[in-house]
Amino acid sequence: MSHGGFTTCLWFDGQAEEAAHYYVSVFKDSCIGRITHWSEAGPGEAGTVLTVEFTANGQKFVALNGGPEFTFSEAVSFMIRCADQREVDHYWTRLTEDGGEGGPCGWLKDKYGVSWQVCPERLLEMTSDPDPQKAARAFGAMMKMGKLDLAALEKAYAGE
Repeated sequence: MSHGGFTTCLWFDGQAEEAAHYYVSVFKDSCIGRITHWSEAGPGEAGTVLTVEFTANGQKFVALNGGPEFTFSEAVSFMIRCADQREVDHYWTRLTEDGGEGGPCGWLKDKYGVSWQVCPERLLEMTSDPDPQKAARAFGAMMKMGKLDLAALEKAYAGE
């Protein structure tokens, strides 16, 4: 992987390679990069996967098989800025499959426990509108939703 920028390291307990392939299947502009393995030096079992470098949605990641000591929490999440409802639906469906779970306000956890915010770009425009009533109506509608419904957000924003 090239130097510069950030690479996000995601700590897994044995699922690093599976997770990397999963994320590459969910996002466009994605690929698997270098895979490293534990050596005889340990502490992991020699020959098993240590790290998998991958790109998802143009962002650099490394999945690390670090063990059970650490798990994911909502304290860190990845925001997916979506162009339209079709994208919102795609990411929501894919990231909640096989044991993932939807949460409030466009947030979800995938099957590995990683938190995501599936957010239409338009919502960010609505909630930052200079008209405080419009912004508040859009924000209030969002607070009542799980998966975000762009048409319903637009109606609330417009005061309909």
